[in-house]
Amino acid sequence: MAEASEPAKVGAATTVESSQAGGFDDSTKKTVQKIPLLKTRAGPRDGEKWNQRLKEEYQALIHYVKINKENDNDWFRIKSNKAGTRWEGKCWYYHENLKYEFDLCFDMPVAYPATAPEIRIPELDGKTVKMYHGGKICLTVHFNPLWSKNVPRFGIAHALALGLGPWLAAEVPDLVSRGVIVAT
Repeated sequence: MAEASEPAKVGAATTVESSQAGGFDDSTKKTVQKIPLLKTRAGPRDGEKWNQRLKEEYQALIHYVKINKENDNDWFRIKSNKAGTRWEGKCWYYHENLKYEFDLCFDMPVAYPATAPEIRIPELDGKTVKMYHGGKICLTVHFNPLWSKNVPRFGIAHALALGLGPWLAAEVPDLVSRGVIVAT
């Protein structure tokens, strides 16, 4: 299967009013509306409830990957440690028919799901102003308010779809035009 030219264009879930989903195109919104919403409010310290939350997270991620593959828009791979507290993988973005691939990682915050995970792309640390120390991508303006209004319904799949995907779409072309990154 050919890889897509850009990450999934994702948007607001069905429970989110359109005014809250500003900045996301229709394709993005339609994709996110297909990602299952989560029910369990539990974080890494919540024992059996966390295990239930992880099941929901995996189900949503599997469904999101399936949607992406059906739309020829496969743009990431991700896996967790056994406890589901540390996630690592790869993401990629196509710009002008060239592939730009990056390692990604994040730890589940203790206050999860009330606090969104801070997705990191360590190799881009310091290369864009839309990034915090340690390679954490900036999600404060557009994504975090949307996340906080959708706790506990949003999960990792939503963070990738509404956070990382749009971030890559905005930042990779700029990084390429400035000669900061080269295709893989």
